[in-house]
Amino acid sequence: MTGEGSTGVGTRPEVPEEHLAGYARCLTEACATGRRLTRDELDTQRAHGELAAEAGIGLRSLVRVLLAAAEDVRPSLPGTQTGHLLSAAAQAVDAFAEGHERAQRLAIRQEEAARREFIDDLLYGRSDLGRLAERAERFGLLLSHAHTVAVAEGPEPYADGYAASRRIEAALTARFGHRRILLTTKDDRLICIAPGDESEVVTYFAKQAYAATDGGRVGIGRPHPGAGGVVHSYEEALGALDLAARMDLEGPVLHAADLLVYPVLARDRQAMTDLVESALGPLARARGGAQPLIDTLAAYFDSGCVAAEAARRLSLSVRAMTYRLERIHTLTGYDTANPTHRYTLQTAVIGARLLGWPGEGL
Repeated sequence: MTGEGSTGVGTRPEVPEEHLAGYARCLTEACATGRRLTRDELDTQRAHGELAAEAGIGLRSLVRVLLAAAEDVRPSLPGTQTGHLLSAAAQAVDAFAEGHERAQRLAIRQEEAARREFIDDLLYGRSDLGRLAERAERFGLLLSHAHTVAVAEGPEPYADGYAASRRIEAALTARFGHRRILLTTKDDRLICIAPGDESEVVTYFAKQAYAATDGGRVGIGRPHPGAGGVVHSYEEALGALDLAARMDLEGPVLHAADLLVYPVLARDRQAMTDLVESALGPLARARGGAQPLIDTLAAYFDSGCVAAEAARRLSLSVRAMTYRLERIHTLTGYDTANPTHRYTLQTAVIGARLLGWPGEGL
């Protein structure tokens, strides 16, 4: 349907006639008696609205055509009936719009379900790789390339549609346009999958995620190629967040590449357990238990083995800090002034954190 409408809104959009089938007759019959549209008539208009939405016809265009078609009916009505035309048209347009919106909501839900299924298959390494690659292109990813995954967690859970998630997505879109970036949520975390050679994307994502939640942390995996590479990078990002929690690591952004030593140390659990028991076990005999002295060692090593800085971090006097280090030497036989002893103690402290000792036992 084309041509100039008498509504003064310009050229009518293209709308197939089947979406308007029975519309003019419905209005004419309603105006004849001044009645409201029947349930069947409204259902028919809703169905036409759904079909129009499925055909990709926008609601604004559809309303313009419906109003113009109603104006086309006016000349055929007796003067006594024209006063009912606006009311009948309003009912019909409302039914059209309801059907159109219902179809749009269904399409959105189906798209969200497909996206969620794809994300689950991608991050858990499920599904045929060929089929997964085809589906990935639909969501803007080329799995033949390398990708980096960043995972953000905050004080409050992330979820699709939450204000924080929308703000971060809007910021990424404004900054990087329509690059091949996928943003999604999973397990109350916000996930960004970006091309592996565009590190500025995950860096900016981390900055925005930290600002949007007034805190929180972001783990960033290393870039890896292929569908399996996405899974690998995702697991590295999760591992970085887990290490940050267990090791009390500082900083809002944790790169898996900077933390590779920890998985190496944790790989032989029995050897690490033996080291912790041997080097730190005697600290359990101290008044107050082992934890205060382990915290002392951790602060000492984290401050570059500068006793004054470690004392400041622990809100102790330098004298108290020195006493604690001497007490550790007495109990364990390891002297922090000796490079070999210092390395053993530092490794044992890392192991204690990884193993959750002494709180969780060995």
